[in-house]
Amino acid sequence: MNNRSWPALAVAALTLAGAIGAGPPIVVAATTGPMTSSGASGTTIAVPDDFATIQEAVDSAAAGDLILVSPGVYHEAVNVDTDNLTIRGLDRNEVVLDGEFELDNGIRVLGANGVVVENMTAINYTANGFFWTGVDGYRGSYLSAYRIGLYGIYAFDSVNGQLDNSYGGGSGDAGFYVGQCFPCNAVVESVVAEYNGIGFSGTNAGGDLYIVNSRFNNNRVGIVPNSGSYELCYPQREVTLAGNLVYSNNESSTPAIPDAILAMGNGIVVAGGIGDTVVNNRVDDHAKTGIALVPYLEESPSDDQPGDDELERPCADTKDDPVNMEPPDALLWQPRDNVVTGNIVSDSGVADLTVASVDTDLSTLGNCFAGNEFTSSAPEAVETLAPCDGDGEGDWDAGALDLLPWIVEAQNAPEPPDYETAEIPALEPQENMPGAAGAPADPADDLEIDVDVASIEVPDGPAG
Repeated sequence: MNNRSWPALAVAALTLAGAIGAGPPIVVAATTGPMTSSGASGTTIAVPDDFATIQEAVDSAAAGDLILVSPGVYHEAVNVDTDNLTIRGLDRNEVVLDGEFELDNGIRVLGANGVVVENMTAINYTANGFFWTGVDGYRGSYLSAYRIGLYGIYAFDSVNGQLDNSYGGGSGDAGFYVGQCFPCNAVVESVVAEYNGIGFSGTNAGGDLYIVNSRFNNNRVGIVPNSGSYELCYPQREVTLAGNLVYSNNESSTPAIPDAILAMGNGIVVAGGIGDTVVNNRVDDHAKTGIALVPYLEESPSDDQPGDDELERPCADTKDDPVNMEPPDALLWQPRDNVVTGNIVSDSGVADLTVASVDTDLSTLGNCFAGNEFTSSAPEAVETLAPCDGDGEGDWDAGALDLLPWIVEAQNAPEPPDYETAEIPALEPQENMPGAAGAPADPADDLEIDVDVASIEVPDGPAG
């Protein structure tokens, strides 16, 4: 989610409606299929032995080369435009790219397909730690991003990718972000996001996109897929959230964009998403809600909403579609046709499960809930109102969620701290990539993403 003014959106929403701690990283078994590649050149370039800087090594490399980086602190903003490079640190915790709060991106992969970045750390960048944009094929493994201005680990307008065994902490926007892709054909697995504004954010991303077996804790808000015309490929649809541990996302000490302030105190928030699957997650200890399906009100949109007949068109086909040069003043993106099943949700201040909107008959939105373990919902008896098998019955007005307190709280919230100075825990040592020194290059030019969602179980609660 980009940095937008939620209070302004909230005012528009009301007008439209008629005035109305952190433990060690979890370790899980991989659920993806084998990662295969078409081969590498066999050339290994050492930094600093062969070239003093990572950028010099990247500029000299050919497709398929392995750039092996020795321990040290590198004050660089590395740009990559060569396909199928593998850039690997010899020690995740000791190969550190430090932007010194002046450089923008630790490593930016711009239009280069198949690039792998692994086993290193990025700190103190003004924009992003590790960033792929406009690529077909990417992988980020055993990465750490800490105290980053916007996104820790970020894939935008990119498809066929994997982010795994990585850590994102202290980002002003999101620890992890996958946006503007449909179908994404991507997986985010075995990652940890904590002390960010948002743990995972994904605007207009979905279609074979899996966020699985990961931990999101002590952010302002845990996981937020959302729709909005400020990025292409709208709306957000068809993401799967499975087997995640999402807890205690009430943390006011983090840096934050306005969206994170508004959504603070929630575990999983589907904001205007369509056809998402939220299954077998454990969600605990949130001041507001555990799992919430809510609308997203976009102020000053860039276009109209597409019709349902457009939802299956791939992003690649819709990017050049003409837009309405006189769009409406606001768009209300409704949460529709989402499936929430098999989750264990507990200790929510307002409701464990909720579906809400603005001036809308909730029964018409097609969302369903079944087989969840929970103690409260808004509206009441949500699994009876909106079962996933058969017709629902009951009163949708009984115990319906009022979004106004969220808006008022956000309007009155104190200014968030700057990401440079936010009082968050220090970055702890993270698990290294096995065999980093001797493993061959493995470009992401032929990733096989195969996630067996049916085999993913609800994770255990946090240690301690």
